[in-house]
Amino acid sequence: MSTKSLFRFGPAERAGHRPPPASRRRDRVPAWQAFFPLAAFHAALFVPLSLAAMHGWLPRLAPLAAPAGHARELLFGFALAVIAGYLLGPLAKRRLAALVALWLLGRLGTAGGGWLVVASLADALFAAAVAWLVVPRFFAAKKWRNRVLAPLVGLICLLAVATLGTRYLAGWSAFLLLEQGVLWLALLMAFMGGRLIAPAVNGYLKRRFNKSGAGVQPRLEAALIVLLGALPMALWLPDGRIVAALMAAVGGALVLYRLRGFAPWQCRARTDLLALMAGYAWLGAGLWLYAAATAGVLPMSTALHGVTVGALGSLASAVMLRQAVSWAKARPESERAFMPLALLFAAAAALRLGGGPAALWSAALCWSAAWLVAAWRLLRWISTTR
Repeated sequence: MSTKSLFRFGPAERAGHRPPPASRRRDRVPAWQAFFPLAAFHAALFVPLSLAAMHGWLPRLAPLAAPAGHARELLFGFALAVIAGYLLGPLAKRRLAALVALWLLGRLGTAGGGWLVVASLADALFAAAVAWLVVPRFFAAKKWRNRVLAPLVGLICLLAVATLGTRYLAGWSAFLLLEQGVLWLALLMAFMGGRLIAPAVNGYLKRRFNKSGAGVQPRLEAALIVLLGALPMALWLPDGRIVAALMAAVGGALVLYRLRGFAPWQCRARTDLLALMAGYAWLGAGLWLYAAATAGVLPMSTALHGVTVGALGSLASAVMLRQAVSWAKARPESERAFMPLALLFAAAAALRLGGGPAALWSAALCWSAAWLVAAWRLLRWISTTR
């Protein structure tokens, strides 16, 4: 699904975004065909490598051994590649190759040493390029809820640059910046997840039962945007963590209430929709876990993994596969990997919440297995279109 159909822009809102002539279209490649498989393989590899580095088995990967380095690689290595693949759209082959090269160079920062400066510069240029290409597109939207995506993506890209210092140092300031990154990513998932699930469910219910679903639920969406948009800023206030805990608890309840409107019990025959909804459910649960951690009930790093492992893993993999299946002009239900992936990510998130070395390694193996399956299926669907 393209960003144009996702947000349903009218003619006036599409001004300035006319399709290129046929000669230029032939030289363009959808960005997701490059970034989705790369992001999947990266996700499969970097988590077990992080654990190995933390145990001292891979001293050359010292920046990845630090919790801050591990978190940054998940947020601004993996997640930013998924965002770029989904939102950039078709790009000229040379421009796409340049972006891929910058992203790959940025990943070398995990090796430390002489690569650190080069990788940091490449990472900064990649984030700036994504912001430059994506952000202006959404400022043209008429509805403020659609325009929210412009500053949100821009802020995530800005944090990608600001957190480069976590490769050199850690501490309270580094953790706070990364915590902000998780929270802004939660808002992005709440917004885009709802925008993807709602029309997909509506179309299915219309075809199967000849009735309409709840749709986007604009009032709930607006409440989530305001609440989750204010949540990261509340952390900077005196005693702001108390306010943040309340906001996260209410936000989690709103996410789950919105999910109820998507009628998951009527979509039992559509594993692709159930996989998306599982990710959305993990987002609500992750916000509740964050509220508990902010109140001092849970360790913060444990709670944040409810968002990054459960929600991000489930939603990102389902979005990637649906995009690939749609591009191949096949039915989403023809892909059988959706439910196994959702179960693997649920297992990874649950095991990560348990703690302990055995649970951590088991969670990492579930996560890596899921992303290897996702990468395999993505490459399979991409190969059918060539």
